[in-house]
Amino acid sequence: MPMRLLRAGFFLLVFPIVFSARAQETGRTDSAGSQLPDKNMQVMIGGIHLSGNKRTRDFIVTREVSLVKGQLLSAAQLQEELVRSHDQLMNTLLFVDVHIYIDAIKGNVVDINVDLKERWYFFPIPYFRLVDRNFNQWLVEQKASFDRVNYGLKFTQQNTTGRNDELNIWLITGYTKQFTIRYGLPFFDRGLHHGFTIGFSSASQKEVNYATLSNKQQFFKQDNDYSRKTTKAELIYSYRPDVRNRHYFKVSYNDERIADTVAVINPVYYPDRKTHIRFWDFTYQYRFLNVDYIAYPTKGFLFDGSLYKRGTTSEYNLWQANLRAVYALPVSQKSFLHVEALATAKLRANGYFYNQRLIGYGFYQLRGLEYNVVDGVAGAALKTSFNRQVFSFILKNPFKSKTHDRIPIRFFLKAYGDLGYAYTRNPNGTNTLNNTLLRTYGFGMDIVSIYDFVLKIEYSFNQLGRDGLYLQTRNNF
Repeated sequence: MPMRLLRAGFFLLVFPIVFSARAQETGRTDSAGSQLPDKNMQVMIGGIHLSGNKRTRDFIVTREVSLVKGQLLSAAQLQEELVRSHDQLMNTLLFVDVHIYIDAIKGNVVDINVDLKERWYFFPIPYFRLVDRNFNQWLVEQKASFDRVNYGLKFTQQNTTGRNDELNIWLITGYTKQFTIRYGLPFFDRGLHHGFTIGFSSASQKEVNYATLSNKQQFFKQDNDYSRKTTKAELIYSYRPDVRNRHYFKVSYNDERIADTVAVINPVYYPDRKTHIRFWDFTYQYRFLNVDYIAYPTKGFLFDGSLYKRGTTSEYNLWQANLRAVYALPVSQKSFLHVEALATAKLRANGYFYNQRLIGYGFYQLRGLEYNVVDGVAGAALKTSFNRQVFSFILKNPFKSKTHDRIPIRFFLKAYGDLGYAYTRNPNGTNTLNNTLLRTYGFGMDIVSIYDFVLKIEYSFNQLGRDGLYLQTRNNF
């Protein structure tokens, strides 16, 4: 276990405590200002008053509030709707804080206040990101090489016109030279149901993952030229009939090129030993979202399913189905059980390497197998953890700010266990993790703060008899 990881983990744990000597316990921000005397009392919503949304349009806020003027409901139902509206507003990722409460009671008529603190929306910030799948792989296997880092400028304008739209312009160099421009508008109709995203990207990289041997990625690098170049243009249409259900339809055009040497050392990287391919792909995705906080859910349920089609000819005729479900079940006021299930099936992958990625990529991360990947055409994973909040702080911002005067930080201890399986028809003899049940477990701490920041410090064990300390900044969502 590298001492560098221990020192980094210790610093990240201790820094927030040293930073604030005046720390205090944090709580939910949707408590009522006025209280109703009887939970069975029938009330009518008199008015809903918004404050703090200087940029965000009123209709973007009220779409997430599950209360309307003139609505009749019991006091108990009202309290449930206040909590639900709070969670839905936080999950727009537009605000650092939301306070929704009963402001006034006149007979059985109640007025609701929604106090908001908006995020900073414009980020012309330096970009620095590792290209490896996780921090440990970069630090230990790649010796913290800055040749495997992307850096540059990332211009992000969120909530561009106050409609929760977003404009991204990325100018990246380093391991990958990349230009990306992307704009998304979640609602373009009066009924606030239909939206779109349009984007273009072009990237070149000197190193390419051309195969998997001994359960690890193998790389080919050219110092004087690029090993892989990609260009992509995409259009996404979104349909959101209500606050929980979302549908996405995406079509994109792809142009990909690899160095001649890659096709020599892996003849099945692309079909027919090609070094240049062009194809269309199509995706339908359905999401159901009902969690308290999308970046780190402590209660609720999320489902994500997609059907992907790559290419329109027999040469590029991959079909892929993906399912993902997350359930966070509160066990006590500060403890919850987190269960995540994933499944993938691919048809007509035809043994081509670029169709084989599975465990070790994206959400398919088994804790304790950070150094390994497992390719396949079908697979599943089950990830469970028991989390308990042990303490929390509210840091006082030393700089004057109306919207960022309070910086909450929560600490969760956890114990976890993961199972996974990846099936391949013709396993490579060195890849011993294919077609076998994978098992890992461990314990750790999660640190959660504003701007969807989640730091995971984990000590994991796997079935290969190896253990180690791992750091992750990847969110669950």
